[in-house]
Amino acid sequence: MITIDEETEYIPLLSHDEEEDLKKVNIPDVLPILPLRNTVLFPGVVIPITVGRDKSLKLVQEVYKKSKILGAVAQKDGTIENPELDDLFKIGTVAQILKILEMPDGSTSVIIQGRKRFMMNDLLTEKPYHMARITPMEDEEDEPAGEAKAVAAALKDLAIKIIKLSSNIPTEATFAVKNIESPSFLINFLASNSELSLKQKQELLETNSVSKRGFTLLESLSNEVQMLELKNDIQTKVKSDLDQQQREFLLHQQMKTIQDELGGSPQDQDVIDFREKGKKKKWSKEVAAAFEKELDKLLRLNPATGEYSVQVNYIQTLVELPWNEYTKDNFNLKRASRILDKDHFGLEKVKDRILEHLAVLKLKGDLKSPILCLVGPPGVGKTSLGKSIAEALNRKYVRMSLGGLHDEAEIRGHRKTYIGAMPGRVVQNLKKVKSSNPVFVLDEIDKVGRGAQGNPESALLEVLDPEQNSTFHDNFLELDYDLSKVMFIATANTTAGINPALLDRMEIIDLSGYIVEEKIQIAKRHLIPDQIDKHGLTRKQFSISPSVLEQIIEGYTRESGVRQLDKQIAKLVRVMARHIAFEESYDKKLSRKMATEILGPPRFIRDKYDGNRHAGVVTGLAWTATGGEILFVETSLSQGEGKLTLTGNLGDVMKESAVLALEYLKSHASKFSIDPAIFKKYNVHVHVPEGAIPKDGPSAGVAMMTSITSAFTQRKVRESCAMTGEITLRGKVLPVGGIKEKILAAKRAGITDIAISLENRKDVEEINDIYRKELNFKYVNEISGLMDFVLLPDLVDQPMKIS
Repeated sequence: MITIDEETEYIPLLSHDEEEDLKKVNIPDVLPILPLRNTVLFPGVVIPITVGRDKSLKLVQEVYKKSKILGAVAQKDGTIENPELDDLFKIGTVAQILKILEMPDGSTSVIIQGRKRFMMNDLLTEKPYHMARITPMEDEEDEPAGEAKAVAAALKDLAIKIIKLSSNIPTEATFAVKNIESPSFLINFLASNSELSLKQKQELLETNSVSKRGFTLLESLSNEVQMLELKNDIQTKVKSDLDQQQREFLLHQQMKTIQDELGGSPQDQDVIDFREKGKKKKWSKEVAAAFEKELDKLLRLNPATGEYSVQVNYIQTLVELPWNEYTKDNFNLKRASRILDKDHFGLEKVKDRILEHLAVLKLKGDLKSPILCLVGPPGVGKTSLGKSIAEALNRKYVRMSLGGLHDEAEIRGHRKTYIGAMPGRVVQNLKKVKSSNPVFVLDEIDKVGRGAQGNPESALLEVLDPEQNSTFHDNFLELDYDLSKVMFIATANTTAGINPALLDRMEIIDLSGYIVEEKIQIAKRHLIPDQIDKHGLTRKQFSISPSVLEQIIEGYTRESGVRQLDKQIAKLVRVMARHIAFEESYDKKLSRKMATEILGPPRFIRDKYDGNRHAGVVTGLAWTATGGEILFVETSLSQGEGKLTLTGNLGDVMKESAVLALEYLKSHASKFSIDPAIFKKYNVHVHVPEGAIPKDGPSAGVAMMTSITSAFTQRKVRESCAMTGEITLRGKVLPVGGIKEKILAAKRAGITDIAISLENRKDVEEINDIYRKELNFKYVNEISGLMDFVLLPDLVDQPMKIS
């Protein structure tokens, strides 16, 4: 193989006399032919070549020992290892071997100098190397000498300009070009060292006219000068436009190269890690394709840009999400029932619903998870129930508080185009628990806010719709995620503030408050053991009797749940812990007296029935956010003109109930043996005590009706009787809500009889027997029936004379 040795730096000079000597060399008719790859040898030019073929090596060695003359001919195709006659150009250059060098790597380099052009007529033999019959070629001698000199001068100027413009040519080459006297050799020298292609160089060699050869070379060099000038102009402009970011990019590229030398850059390692994690994911083909696309995009980004960190964050989220990864449900129904009963007392509806879901799952094997909404007062165990359900199902547990949430992006996520963008909290929590079927508690769903950033309730519509959440779209992911296997459990204190469309998607389960007996059981089973463990005590160091617990419940808490009761128990346990720490003697069994000393005087006086001694005083039942309460409605009459006065911080609906009750009594006065004229002689004042507390709602209608009627008739109200219900102008008693809470309030106050609308019978019958124990319910459909039950024929002890 023969190639140019690019690293050899050889600057030849040739005078006229030396050129004439080259022409006078004795050239035989038959020459050994040395095929050249990728280069053309011109007369007078000295070039180094590397000899690789065995044939060529033998030829060089034999010729060097003899005449040192050979024929150098360029190959048409440099890839051919054993060229034949047709593979070689016809015209070549007679060459003289100046020196043979044995290189350290074992290769052989030969320095040859062109002598004269020749034409190869035919190939005589191919072994041991090529031998050919040749005819020497002469340059045309009838050319004007002045023209050749002018062309040579122009070529010198262009060559010197190229040397100055090019950064790859040593400046010493200028000296060589200036000192060449012969026009033909100058042309040959420049042609040999130019950027011309092999074909162009061969065409120059085959041209007999020195002037034509010079003009052709002049055209090529002019093009090269223009290209170099344009290149330098572009480089100058780019250099002047290079800003800080581009400089940083170049520095980072250099740093990357250094890091690659040291064992790879952190960015490449990140990509490798992401690919390894991606291979282990159970995602669909669509997600896998999106992952590969985003990973390829990451490879093209500059780590110094802000977009790079956004892209890394996105890919990291993709690989950390539990795509199609589910925990296995435990279908041991008895175990699930045991766990639910162990952690929570009561709450039968919720427990039954969870066990039903498990039963269907066990039989069918696949079922969309229910979306439950637990509605009830604070402290009844709505949130903690979610954790017990997760344990019973053997699923992961997630809790997300929605209280005060006012940005839709908290649910759906932000667009990933923003720096600092992240997925919504639904996706974030799934990533945290590494499971796509956890028990997901949406706490305080009734307290979701609404702001300028959108309505989160609207975003929750997709999350909580079993028909849509299998393709939940998070703005950050930009991919559909399956939420259909997630068991969503929402909690709320009331359904009043929940969007109707959202409410329609959930299965509502009402959780009412606990009665005293239930609270005592909860304290004994859960609250007291928990506080003892938290404060480092043992069961033997502290005990409390049911009677003392009842004292604490009635005197220091007023709630439907047990949150305040837990705080009071914690305070008692802390005092015991202090006695133990100080090694003081104390009574391990807490007495009523000790409880009062520690907690102080009772803060609440239990709502108690106030008797039926006074006309116009009636016990009603009310619902509040903290549970049910009893309230008293008082009516008094005074001489006047029939004016109605309402006090007690009443709302519009409650005021209307009072007006309605009085108007009904006026229109049906004869039924109650009342003289219609009396209504114009007396002013009516209706008051509901605890005026600092706002009150409203229609359920006090029957209590107001009974109170006003009792005041005008001076008849006694049935003893230990309370009532609730809405009234109409036609005399109907309509159903109301919050029945269980109201019944609990009545039971706490010592009520034995409750008058209620006939349509509320179904609500009463749904309540556990333990709550209805020792209570007598009177179902009424009309006001007349209500009055027959609640108003006794007897007059009060000191009746007012009304006439």
